Amino acid sequence: MSIRHTAKARRRAAAVALAAGFVLAVAGCGEGGGEKSGKESSSGEIPDGNSDGGGKGEEENSSPPSEPSKTIAELKGEKGLVLAVHEVKRDSGGFLTLNGTVRNEGDKPYFDTTKWQGNEKEIVNNGYSLGGAALVDQKGKKRYYTLRDTEGRCLCTTGITKVEPGKEIPVFVQFPAPPEGTTEVEFSLPTFDSATVEITE
Repeated sequence: MSIRHTAKARRRAAAVALAAGFVLAVAGCGEGGGEKSGKESSSGEIPDGNSDGGGKGEEENSSPPSEPSKTIAELKGEKGLVLAVHEVKRDSGGFLTLNGTVRNEGDKPYFDTTKWQGNEKEIVNNGYSLGGAALVDQKGKKRYYTLRDTEGRCLCTTGITKVEPGKEIPVFVQFPAPPEGTTEVEFSLPTFDSATVEITE
């Protein structure tokens, strides 16, 4: 009898220990789960907030730039096209950026935008662009061509396949900057007249 009682006592003790261990394990999981759900809840709120902010930021970044306040030169093109130059500005890093607009004052769509690429093979192979643009520093007797990236694509407006009548398209072209003492350059683009433009420091 004593052996049976001893065996029963051991089994009961083992069962109690096992039950206690199970309760502790469940409690631990419950606490961990609570922390996790708390983190998920707060992390769910933070992305929502960031998403709203990011969305607003993207909308602001994607909105078109404000219309330039002045035109410093107008280049007449063929078939009623006009290229208005609004700004020629030095950028940090030794660049010069020309900003302008191309508008069609004619009564028919203009399709000959491939002429604006110029005839340099590397530029032409990269599709529609203003890659044929150039600057001439008369004072320094030097010509500057459109900058390009490592794949040969020009740092300029690309993808213009036509200009509809009455439409105006913003454009830009980047060049190496002439020396600091140069304040005026002559800008040209195939099919347009050339014009002297002032550099904004």
